Amino acid sequence: MTFSQRGLTRRQFSVGLASFAAATATRARSEAALPVIDTHAHVFHRELKLAPGRRYAPDYDAPLSLYLEQLDHNGMTNGVLVQPSFLGTDNSYLVSCLKQTNGRLRGIAVVEPAVSVDELRALDKAGIVGIRLNLVGQPLPDLAASEWKGLLANIKAMGWQVEIQRNASDLAVLAPQLLDLGITVVLDHYALPDPKLGVTDPGFQSVLKLGATKNVWVKISAPYRNGAAGENFAKEVYPLLRNAYGLNRLLWGSDWPHTQFEATQAYAKNRQFLDTLIVDERERAQVLASPRPLFRF
Repeated sequence: MTFSQRGLTRRQFSVGLASFAAATATRARSEAALPVIDTHAHVFHRELKLAPGRRYAPDYDAPLSLYLEQLDHNGMTNGVLVQPSFLGTDNSYLVSCLKQTNGRLRGIAVVEPAVSVDELRALDKAGIVGIRLNLVGQPLPDLAASEWKGLLANIKAMGWQVEIQRNASDLAVLAPQLLDLGITVVLDHYALPDPKLGVTDPGFQSVLKLGATKNVWVKISAPYRNGAAGENFAKEVYPLLRNAYGLNRLLWGSDWPHTQFEATQAYAKNRQFLDTLIVDERERAQVLASPRPLFRF
């Protein structure tokens, strides 16, 4: 049977084949062009003023230049700098770093509840896209207090996120309060369940249910912060998070320079662990690109 007998001329067949090849090439270029984003890292140096009451102070420098080298050597297109807790609410070094990178990086700041709208707008203009509540070892905030209500209203109006580091049992209480206010929530480091209970931690089970809200993201970062068997825990918990949240609401972060775990961790080691955690290449690429709208890349 000839092409014409099938109702398809040789020219039409050639055009169709060329169109298919072009579409395939376009899709391949699109996949290759996906951003590869590290959503959690810190930069600092020893000359910066440290916050009073800090739990930890580094005895080394982790400057912007060294972080950018980590991104380049590990094939990362973009990064997110999170204000370290030991620098308190002085975000000046963070802002300075963002301004030097021409949009390659975004930032998560730490602010006082009474921070002014003008200060928040200045941070937003510099590339800040949210605030962090590092509540490890801290009393839980009263989000119903007037100063918190005012701050959170401004956060919502600006389209920012609130990132929380706290154990899962308290996240299960805090996150719904933020969600009721229309706030976008990001949970650090696999949501930090009790290391002894792991995935059976009731708080963690409640965190899994938050995936249905479609307004919570979880960072699959720093498994070593989930106890000595952190990597095994990560492998156990990842499928649960994937099923509860979907790939577009999981965020990978290097946690560079791995404060308090510097002796055993490195950027490349954590990036390589992601390949072990998410074996499927397309699935992994989707997770690495998923932060794009959340962080405004």
